[in-house]
Amino acid sequence: MAKAIYHTTVTWKGGHWGRLVCGNGAEMDFSAPPDAHGHAGVMTPEDAFVAAANTCIMLMFLWTCERFKIPLIAYECRAEGTKVVELDRTEFFTQIILRPKIRVTDCDETRVRRALQSAQKYSLVANSVKSQVIVEPEIVVV
Repeated sequence: MAKAIYHTTVTWKGGHWGRLVCGNGAEMDFSAPPDAHGHAGVMTPEDAFVAAANTCIMLMFLWTCERFKIPLIAYECRAEGTKVVELDRTEFFTQIILRPKIRVTDCDETRVRRALQSAQKYSLVANSVKSQVIVEPEIVVV
């Protein structure tokens, strides 16, 4: 079994502020959401969780489009994570819904749907979370 290791480092900056440095060099400030005494306008762990699924499936979809020779024109996806709080104040995401808007040329919709299914099947992030990942595409063939 092949193995890869990814690294991140977080540093507390005071208050409800942190700095994230990724092993690949990307850096950004983060905070808790405003409703949890954090700050608006910066990445939150909740945003990062939903974004991880969204970005991973998009990249896997691009890969499957190349493999399936699908002439992709545009891809944009809005993702929505549903968080619940149990009686003991335990919080978790129950589901992530991805709503990609996909535009292709000279391709039937069935091939695009198969590519999306393959992207979800092989998504590292979607396979690593216990939340249900649902894909509800809007496909336009021009």
